[in-house]
Amino acid sequence: MDGDPNAPEDLAAFKHAFRRHAAGVAVITSLRPDGSPVGFTATSLASLSSVPPLATFNMARSASTWPAIAWNDRVVIHILGARNRALAQTLSGPQAQRFVGEHWAPGPHGLPVLTGVTSWMVGRIVDRVLVHNSAVVVVQIEAGGMGENDDALLYHERAYRVPGAEV
Repeated sequence: MDGDPNAPEDLAAFKHAFRRHAAGVAVITSLRPDGSPVGFTATSLASLSSVPPLATFNMARSASTWPAIAWNDRVVIHILGARNRALAQTLSGPQAQRFVGEHWAPGPHGLPVLTGVTSWMVGRIVDRVLVHNSAVVVVQIEAGGMGENDDALLYHERAYRVPGAEV
């Protein structure tokens, strides 16, 4: 396997396998205690329950947005489509650049809502399950909105892709 010759075999196998696991792309946004916006691109979003409406996402507790997610009890979950590829890249780029521009506006509870996404949901964090250096965050959905329908945006082999498009 390519990469660090000192990496354990289980880590190499894990990384190689999940690079080939296509995942939908979402962005999670929230606020810091000072009211400034934070957010990150996530590929771990999952539906947990429809009654009550619960969703989960995972994140590293070393991530720059973790302190806000640990502090705040509300988030906005955005579902991205093919036209949002640049937005996905922006929100996975340098933290200081993620909210520069007019691609967002304050929404419910003052939370940052991204514009032009296929859908968004605002919710209350009901649980944070700490697992090693990561966390599984459980969110009860309270409201949301729909944007225009779009083709799916997937993350696969370390790149944002649209199903059926030329690579």
